[in-house]
Amino acid sequence: MIKKFKISVSNKKINQIYSKVKKYPWNDIKKLDGWTHGTNHKYLKEFSKYWTSKFNWKKQEKKINHFSNYITKVDNINLHFIKENGSGKNPTPLLILHGWPGSIVEFLDIIKKLAHPEKYGARKEDAFDVIVPSLPGFGFSSAPKKPLGPRSIAKILNKFMTKNLGYKKYIAQGGDWGASICNWLGYDHSISCKAIHINCLTMRHPKGPINKTEKDWEKRFSNDQIMQDGYRTIQATKPQTLSYSMNDSPVGVAAWILEKFYSWSDIKKKNIESVYTKDILLTNIMIYLVTNTFNTASWIYFGRREEGGRYFPNNFKKIKIPTGVAKFPKEMSEWPPKSYVKRIFKIMHWSDMEKGGHFAALEQPNLIVNDLRKFLRGLKFNPYDDQGRDDWL
Repeated sequence: MIKKFKISVSNKKINQIYSKVKKYPWNDIKKLDGWTHGTNHKYLKEFSKYWTSKFNWKKQEKKINHFSNYITKVDNINLHFIKENGSGKNPTPLLILHGWPGSIVEFLDIIKKLAHPEKYGARKEDAFDVIVPSLPGFGFSSAPKKPLGPRSIAKILNKFMTKNLGYKKYIAQGGDWGASICNWLGYDHSISCKAIHINCLTMRHPKGPINKTEKDWEKRFSNDQIMQDGYRTIQATKPQTLSYSMNDSPVGVAAWILEKFYSWSDIKKKNIESVYTKDILLTNIMIYLVTNTFNTASWIYFGRREEGGRYFPNNFKKIKIPTGVAKFPKEMSEWPPKSYVKRIFKIMHWSDMEKGGHFAALEQPNLIVNDLRKFLRGLKFNPYDDQGRDDWL
């Protein structure tokens, strides 16, 4: 059963959050300039002042509710999703997946463009049925009983697409955890997931690098992880411990999330607002707070560790479905060489973007939209028909 859903956060909940922000003991925090040691003290204080004086959650809530929101049960999870039916006779079903510390907010400005391209100067034939879920444990979706990794979540989402929504075939797109889930959709569920498009690669080939170029990349990646791996290690080993402190500190949650948006984005002149407005950043942060999901959203890190980590199984066989890559220059970590990527995927499309970072749909919405349209043009099929074209496989 699929039910319509409307986001409606009580004023009491909002006021509780704002009260904690206002009472934050700024003088107890030793000041360190810049972002080198973590979130910038001066910026966070300014950000928090804006939060309680100018930010309007109800306005952002209304923007999300402007879309068709739904809840459906999949394997005992109440899965929240936005669905925008595309123009034309046979729009291609497109499952778009966020990661951490993102949310559905990342995609609000591209949903209409993907579903109704003719209204934005493109062809109606490029239309998608756009499906944007909150991942289990994130946002307005309920949490699983225990931590699940991306492979388990892929199984849930494939069931959601095929059983709950009734698509025989669909394609999937994602960055961050969304990309990892796309990888597993392509690996385990290629009967229904017929193509994937990714703008991040976190999974690894079990055989590792095999030539000098790949080995040199792995060394650079390992060195980079010395400064990147702190948050990930905590969330993959002791997520519950971290959550006790974050549960009572909206400013702490904001600091934890803002640092990633600063570090992983293509910012200019060390200014996070050269890419994002405060309202966008706050809306994303507030989703974690109003739903009390900072805790359960971090479970996916623990779940992946239990599933075996970032490496595919030792008996891994190349993912056979068409794969599109949008490689943005300021991704959180360097992509492997193309030779490495080609040993994992059947690459049918590769774009080296001139600008943009980890949160591609927020940073460069037109680039990701146009890239998806370009990728789609070689992959047309009828999602409702078993006799649909498979000759592109």
